[in-house]
Amino acid sequence: MSAIEIAWRVEDLGRQELWRRRQVRPGAGVAAVMARRDRAFVNPIDPSKLGAPSNAARGALLAAAQGLLTGRWEVLGVQRDDMVDPDWFFDPVSGHRFCEDRYAFRIDYRNAPDHANVKQVWELSRHHHLTVLAAAWWLTGEEPYADMVARHLRSWWRRNPFLSGVNWSSGIELGIRLLSWVWVRRLLDGWPGAAALFENNDEAVRQVRWHQQYLAAFRSRGSSANNHVIAEATGQLVASCAFPWFAESDRWRVDAGRLLERELRRNTFASGLNRELAFDYHGLVTELGLLGVLEAAASGHPLSTESWQGVCRMLDAVAAVLDDRSRAPRQGDSDDGRALVLDAPGTNRWATLLASGAAVFGAAPWWPTVAPCVASAVLASFAPAAPMVTTRPARRPSHFADAGMTILRTAPGAVPEIWCRCDGGPHGYLAIAAHAHADALSIEVRCGGIDVLADPGTYCYYGEPEWRRYFRSTVAHNTLELDGVDQSQSGGPFLWLGDASSKVLDVALESHDGISCWTAHHDGYLRLDPPARHQRVVRLDTDRNRLEIADRVESDGPHASRLAFHLGPTVQADLGGNDAVLCWSGQGIQTRAILRLPAQFAWTMHRGELDPPLGWYSPRFGVKQPTTMLLGVGICGGGEELCTTLEFGR
Repeated sequence: MSAIEIAWRVEDLGRQELWRRRQVRPGAGVAAVMARRDRAFVNPIDPSKLGAPSNAARGALLAAAQGLLTGRWEVLGVQRDDMVDPDWFFDPVSGHRFCEDRYAFRIDYRNAPDHANVKQVWELSRHHHLTVLAAAWWLTGEEPYADMVARHLRSWWRRNPFLSGVNWSSGIELGIRLLSWVWVRRLLDGWPGAAALFENNDEAVRQVRWHQQYLAAFRSRGSSANNHVIAEATGQLVASCAFPWFAESDRWRVDAGRLLERELRRNTFASGLNRELAFDYHGLVTELGLLGVLEAAASGHPLSTESWQGVCRMLDAVAAVLDDRSRAPRQGDSDDGRALVLDAPGTNRWATLLASGAAVFGAAPWWPTVAPCVASAVLASFAPAAPMVTTRPARRPSHFADAGMTILRTAPGAVPEIWCRCDGGPHGYLAIAAHAHADALSIEVRCGGIDVLADPGTYCYYGEPEWRRYFRSTVAHNTLELDGVDQSQSGGPFLWLGDASSKVLDVALESHDGISCWTAHHDGYLRLDPPARHQRVVRLDTDRNRLEIADRVESDGPHASRLAFHLGPTVQADLGGNDAVLCWSGQGIQTRAILRLPAQFAWTMHRGELDPPLGWYSPRFGVKQPTTMLLGVGICGGGEELCTTLEFGR
């Protein structure tokens, strides 16, 4: 951490201490907020440009909204049945209830008792369920949806006054919450009670002002200026455009727009991929960037052409790396974070994002085909009349050199598609690389969209440190571990003290003989005694449906080694010696494959073990399940090649 950043943090701590006197406790009387008399809401939706969601998207959204009316909603993998009148501070997993009247900056949410997970509380208070209800009212005009929105907002505003409770502890939560409020108001624009709920409601006006004052004073900086600062800037920008009710609104809009543009540039490689190299966060930042440029332009304060081009590159990157079931890479951390939810939970967020991108920028010819959804129907009305981006990739990119991501795959139309992600990029973004895993040179392999060799996912951030360590560890990924240590050195759940730097040495794609090849190495084990360098070559032979992996450790001495391959949760395995027969079903096809493992190692099979954890897969944040892990143990270091082959068949 630099001296400048230390100074920033000290300054923030001082401001937090000063602001303690500004805390408003639940139930306390509050003075009226100074606001402009003409508290108009800016709603730039052009009804003539609205799209139409598919019948499937419409039906799924209304089914989710009906579930909410009966109290049902899923939060980070946990089914809640208390949504008629939710407790905004309750973690249903641990049973812990976070304090609601304590000063926000004095709450130690990272080390709460009972393994409590503050993400459960924060996620509900992002109010994505309210945008779903508002979208249901927009589609149907049925009063119960709007009534529930109003009840929940009034409840949250009353229970969460300024700086009281854990929902004020993190700026990203405030930024995303403002986005939800803007879009709730926008979707309810024809509802008779909308103005009374928002601009004619002193409680709502106070909350909007408090949120923007907070974001103007406290923002993520330095080594924390990742997706958090982009969410904070986008929330501030969108709210100041849509709710221009205060003397500071113009300044907040200008400052937030500049901040958003700068941080989008800093957080994004020239290829369009996000520098955190945690693909779920690429999706979040892309959503935020899209909402920011659209809102600014629609309110008459457009951001630069460079920002529009950057958002389009990010969308093109998403389209380029999806597999044939519109599933994205599972690289790095994932907490299922969304900027705005207008479609039913469970809807493929990548297909929704591409549908929204297509409504604004148009789909490139090589993009996968996606159906229109509720989000794309609404955002179509924000699309500028003139195209903001004219240069797009003529063909689907497969290698993102600056990010070190390479996709090896069979030709378009091949059924089932073989898809392989190779990881040869930087460890993560900024000094702490908060959302990175110790996964250098790891691979992910899918067949027809089914995980065959799987990335483990994330599972948790807070409350369960042993699981956080496991899901970030080298042995939890499809790569090689030396001397029982991770390639990168962890300093905490969101901190790396030493990073493994990978370098792609060669890439050959779509060669005439049907073979694609990727070669890379990393330096994470140069710290060992003796120093060691791991090199990996991956070859995909599309004519023979065969994937070959060659690992080599260059070192002057031997190292105890473990080579791990994690199977997807639907894949069954029968291990005999160093050969494993794999079977799974997908897209109506029973598929069989042979995984031939290096004969130099002794191979064992593990599944759902606890001490130590081995053989686990997290399909989404907050959920883990056993999966089969093939673990080879041996000695390497003299440059001998370890050969693994995966042969697919019907």
